[in-house]
Amino acid sequence: AMAGVGGGNDFQWCFSQVKGAIDEDVAEADIISTVEFNYSGELLATGDKGGRVVIFQREQESKNRPLSRGEYNVYSTFQSHEPEFDYLKSLEIEEKINKIRWLPQQNAAHFLLSTNDKTIKLWKISERDKRAEGYNLKDEDGRLRDPFRITTLRVPVLMPMDLMVEASPRRIFANAHTYHINSISVNSDHETYLSADDLRINLWHLEITDRSFNIVDIKPANMEELTEVITAAECHPHQCNVFVYSSSKGTIRLCDMRAAALCDRHSKFFEEPEDPSSRSFFSEIISSISDVKFSHSGRYMMTRDYLSVKVWDLNMENRPVETYQVHEYLRSKLCSLYENDCIFDKFECCWNGSDSAIMTGSYNNFFRMFDRNTRRDITLEASRENSKPRAMLKPRKVCTGGKRKKDEISVDSLDFNKKILHTAWHPKENVIAVAATNNLYIFQDKIN
Repeated sequence: AMAGVGGGNDFQWCFSQVKGAIDEDVAEADIISTVEFNYSGELLATGDKGGRVVIFQREQESKNRPLSRGEYNVYSTFQSHEPEFDYLKSLEIEEKINKIRWLPQQNAAHFLLSTNDKTIKLWKISERDKRAEGYNLKDEDGRLRDPFRITTLRVPVLMPMDLMVEASPRRIFANAHTYHINSISVNSDHETYLSADDLRINLWHLEITDRSFNIVDIKPANMEELTEVITAAECHPHQCNVFVYSSSKGTIRLCDMRAAALCDRHSKFFEEPEDPSSRSFFSEIISSISDVKFSHSGRYMMTRDYLSVKVWDLNMENRPVETYQVHEYLRSKLCSLYENDCIFDKFECCWNGSDSAIMTGSYNNFFRMFDRNTRRDITLEASRENSKPRAMLKPRKVCTGGKRKKDEISVDSLDFNKKILHTAWHPKENVIAVAATNNLYIFQDKIN
């Protein structure tokens, strides 16, 4: 089992690496828009607003540097999506990568799905470290030989060469979404995956690009009656017939594909009754769910709304079993967060490998961890200040009024342009990846 996340001596995070430029003025294209470990945790992928995917690979531990628990180094970088223009609707389609999902590894190559607003692509990432030499019809430099000069038959041989990592698009799943794709999720049968946009969810077979099956459609006959949109969707980790999707109204629907072909009637409906005393102008906006994630065990799911993270038991629909406040001190600031559009930020959340802890981001490059066993929580900061290798991360505290203690930061001095929307937790170890604008931070637990 993994150690906890909180204060005390039980658990400490320390700095491992940071990737990305230190520039003050960050190019929009370099802003990281998704972060995802593969199933083994040996590879870590990021996508950015410029449509690029960068894959980092963990170095093997070396005998002469036993303490350097494998660092992540760039393995492959490729342009996944290009900007497009929809001439019919006069719309620009951004190249920004919305989500990356790895497929379980089945052979030497790795496969991942990446999507922008409209088009999903299946990429194959493979290695080449040998090349064939001694062709009969070609010279070594690739020119065709004069057939009359070929007098003997040669057997080509494989010669070693420098390692090349190639990324090639194997499938392109296009033209199935009218609205913007917010989620893709690979099913546990490893043959199908779902993609969700604002109003519909489609089920695809990984081998078939020219058709998908529409399994949820919440588009009203009259668009003026539109009251909610789909914000995220995910397949159950073990039951390939079950998936959930969340809505902008703060509800989650669990659907079973065995019950009916079109899952418009959900099997379960998760919603927490609203506390009338805390109702405000912003209640509806902040109750919108920005992310939903099943636990690895498949028994729980976690949802993130603007101010909190909730853990739900799939067997209990009327209220969450756990609620964690992420930045309750912002409740009094909702007016200005509405004016600067931050209130619409979509924070994601993730589980650790044993489902005992969860992580999600906040502002000022803060991110939060909650230990489900001890109910302890901690606020950490992704910054270059303490980015010496093995430097311990000091817990941060936000002061909300009254006298400020010396190591606290006041709510009014938080930087709302620095936000941690995307984080990922290694599936087996206490290694986390945190995207802070154009920088990727990697932290790990202390090595004694």
